[in-house]
Amino acid sequence: MFRAFSMIGRLTRAARVLGAHGVLPPPEWASMAPPEMRLLSLIFRKSKKHMHGRTGERLVRALTELGPAYIKAGQFLATRPDIIGADIAGDLANLQDRMPPFPIDEARRTLAEELDPEHVAQLGEIGEAVAAASIAQVHKVTLKPHDGGAPQHRALKILRPGIELDFGKELEAHAWAARQAERFGSEMRRLRPTALVDTLARSVAIEMDLRLEGAAAAELAANTANDPDFRVPAVDWDFTTRRVLATEWIDAISLKDRDALIAQGHDVKRIATSVIQNFLKHALRDGFFHADMHPGNLFVDEKGRLVAVDFGIMGRLDAIARRFMAETLAGFLARDYRRVAEVHVQIGFVPPRHSVDDFAQALRAIGEPIFGRPASNMSMARLLTQLFEVTRLFDMELQPQLVMLQKTMVVVEGVARQLDPEHSIWDAARPVVEQWMIDAIGPQARIREAAEGMSSIGRAITALPEVLRNAEQIAAMLSQGGIRLHPESAQAIAAAQANRTSHVRIAVWIGALALAALAITQF
Repeated sequence: MFRAFSMIGRLTRAARVLGAHGVLPPPEWASMAPPEMRLLSLIFRKSKKHMHGRTGERLVRALTELGPAYIKAGQFLATRPDIIGADIAGDLANLQDRMPPFPIDEARRTLAEELDPEHVAQLGEIGEAVAAASIAQVHKVTLKPHDGGAPQHRALKILRPGIELDFGKELEAHAWAARQAERFGSEMRRLRPTALVDTLARSVAIEMDLRLEGAAAAELAANTANDPDFRVPAVDWDFTTRRVLATEWIDAISLKDRDALIAQGHDVKRIATSVIQNFLKHALRDGFFHADMHPGNLFVDEKGRLVAVDFGIMGRLDAIARRFMAETLAGFLARDYRRVAEVHVQIGFVPPRHSVDDFAQALRAIGEPIFGRPASNMSMARLLTQLFEVTRLFDMELQPQLVMLQKTMVVVEGVARQLDPEHSIWDAARPVVEQWMIDAIGPQARIREAAEGMSSIGRAITALPEVLRNAEQIAAMLSQGGIRLHPESAQAIAAAQANRTSHVRIAVWIGALALAALAITQF
């Protein structure tokens, strides 16, 4: 009972703040809101003092006032324009961790609790926080040198004290509210707010174990080790725990400071292209990308390399999604709308009952207006947004990983345009997309797949002696009356064996064709 009253108290405070800003619910969601929420909007009337600006801007101010848990919820909702709308999602993307820092004494206390005494002894003086977020903040620290060596600097990311408990309570209240919304609102059931809260809870749980963020940084660093224009700060695992993440300190200029980049002689046009191309390379080539690439998380070092930080939010694309993304972009680049339509059907995103020609016509309505504009106005993010809107008419189910990619594309386009207002997103993307097409589905890729197929057949042939031995043993037992089979079982086994034999015949023919293809390529 006390827990229920506690949740109601938390939600009442949230309702008061949201109502004061005129977003209980936002006007765009009013028709979907259950009667109880509409009643609350009357009780907690709007405050004229807070009613200026767009709905998304008012929602940002309300969430900021409510604190870290609500800010994180807003950041999460910013990744779901399919649910809350592109305009509101764009405003929520501005929640870029602008929080007041917690006291430095609390940071020292956390380090003393989390690190071994010998590692604590290595830490020099800890400076004030250089960045403060909803979950953690960052300090610069200098390690005490050994044997007269040069001092080494680290960036220490430290969780806010008690943040796990605070988030747990707020998320519990969110889950309760989501269940009530689904219970009383049919439209809300379609939007599945309970599933959204569950996803948010999992995301927050990952972000609150900084060892996992360190692992994400290490994976991205391994993927990009040979990329000359991209760098990930190395993780110092000696000083990394569940509540502390240590990385090398990077002396670099933030992409937020365009004037400083120019003053240091950096080519902002080249940097804008680097942002787009590195994002696409990571997404298409590696299937693993930084999904929070706002200017505060991107820097340029003295060598002109792009340096990324803060790996709490990462995105993944499986092989099917990567092929879909690359072939869709390549099709639009070539204005081959039928090919784009065919890819949607072949991969299974659009049911085959729909006409490919009708779908291609709808895609042409998206592509032609975009390519009729100046290069600086040709937005890839806008194209993806319109594409997903049209595909709903053709019964394409929501692909969460593509939504994350679309959201990140919106952010990186914004970063590129801030650096270079005349930047052509498509010109930057073209070489990356074309290279992926060559590597993944070109002739060399087909030969590689054929070789892999032959390897699989070879392993099957290697296993044949054991199969034959097993068959001999079974035959011997049958001749001795050791196994009694029901007639229906015998028929089932015979049918299964016939089916397996047909598969083997098919595999042999595929292998023969693959060998022929390999032989042809040698001449």
